[in-house]
Amino acid sequence: MPNSANHSQRLHRLDQLRKPMVTRAILLLVGFCLFLIGLHAWSLWASRQHQLEQTAISTANMARALASQAEASIKIGDAALAEIVERAEHDGVEGAAGERLHARLQAIARHTPELQEAFVYGADGTRIASSLPQLVRGNNADREYFIYHKTHPGRGLRIGKPIRSRSSGIIAIPLSRRIDRPDGSFGGVAMASLKLDFFGKFYNSFDVGPTGTILLMLDDGTLLYRRPFAESMVGTSIAGGPVYQLYRKSGPVGTALLVSNIDKIERLYSYRHLDGFPLIVASALTKDEILAGWWIAVIKMSCVVAFAVCVLAWGGKRMVYQIRVREAMEGELRSARAVLEQHNVSLRVLADSDGLTGLANRRLFEATLEREVGRARRAGTPFALILTDVDVFKKYNDRYGHVAGDECLRQVAGAIARGARRPADLAARYGGEEFALILPDTDLEGAMAVAELIREAVYGLQIPHADSPFGRVTLSLGVAAGYPPGGPEQAPDAWVQAADALLYEAKSAGRNRVAGRSGSLADAA
Repeated sequence: MPNSANHSQRLHRLDQLRKPMVTRAILLLVGFCLFLIGLHAWSLWASRQHQLEQTAISTANMARALASQAEASIKIGDAALAEIVERAEHDGVEGAAGERLHARLQAIARHTPELQEAFVYGADGTRIASSLPQLVRGNNADREYFIYHKTHPGRGLRIGKPIRSRSSGIIAIPLSRRIDRPDGSFGGVAMASLKLDFFGKFYNSFDVGPTGTILLMLDDGTLLYRRPFAESMVGTSIAGGPVYQLYRKSGPVGTALLVSNIDKIERLYSYRHLDGFPLIVASALTKDEILAGWWIAVIKMSCVVAFAVCVLAWGGKRMVYQIRVREAMEGELRSARAVLEQHNVSLRVLADSDGLTGLANRRLFEATLEREVGRARRAGTPFALILTDVDVFKKYNDRYGHVAGDECLRQVAGAIARGARRPADLAARYGGEEFALILPDTDLEGAMAVAELIREAVYGLQIPHADSPFGRVTLSLGVAAGYPPGGPEQAPDAWVQAADALLYEAKSAGRNRVAGRSGSLADAA
């Protein structure tokens, strides 16, 4: 029984120390799923940023190529203008020199695909020479580029705002230079116009997607060309637009995600200012088109991750269920074990107790007697044994019946049990109407006092007994007390024999009394 109690206490301590497995399993699964989802989200975000960075590199390279093309076209036009100005200032523009200049302008326009037209204007704005097959007279003194050169003595190239040709009706970008007389006064203007269509064909060779765009503008915000092309937008100002504002803020080169003021589409723009010329080129790819492939990868990978999370959740649910079943079974087993142990205790009590009186039975009495005698021998302490039976009990049964006799024995047993006041004391039914009381660490005087108390208690019950000389149920008691010998061990039955001899001595002396003796077992017997 102590081992069983210790085992139960150990199980209880383990239950207290053990963390809840279900909670830990759920937290572990949830944590792993969140980690998997977080890792997936981080991977998607990193791939998105990588896609945008790679596209930014592509648009920046595209802007560099556009700038190189525009710069080359302007340099070609500028070289042609420089030659025209040199001829006009050196050879003049009258007579044969004018005819040669006219022929040269036609040759330049014919062999330079970038150029739309070329003209030479006099100081009053009159057309002197042109690249057209026939010289059509006209006056362009009201043109912005003419007024600029007339009022500015500078000899550099002037890139003007787009104009519509009065001879062909085509919109073009004017390039112009001032012509001076020998005295340095204003002598006229040489002008060559760049084809917008030339830029359009070149820009269309770049794959910017269905909604991508390419821009060419002056550095004051005047739009020269925009893909997709809309003639109505040529010459308008986009100085309030996001690209120009980014240029004003970040300098000659930049890349950023911006929303267009024209169509409200978000694009990744890269722009570049031309070296030495007041022009800005920009290329842009739509954000949705850039990330279209990325979104497909997101959907595919998210489906895989979602499937993995679902499998983990399903497996985790099954595992948690199994853990709960296991814990429930363990709980039931522990409960069953506790019930079984309780039953064992009850069976042990039943096995060690007398069914009628509830006192210890003879088997437990004999085991306790052997143990306590041995302990007293080893410790050198006194030991006492009381043996008693009900006086003339057979006649009681004959007169009152066995049922009344059993009730009488139960009352007598209760009085004897009250005499065993200490935990080590043991009251037992020895057999029939005989009872015994083991008193460890008790001398004769103490044992006699206990025996007398028991005798008086039974006498005080006043159980009627017509066949007894006392008219009630009484007890006779024999008390054997002393020190177990330290020599060769003697059978514990010797104490029973000694107490039994003293019991018969009490009966022979008239019953309802106590007979006791202390000393060796031989003297007691």
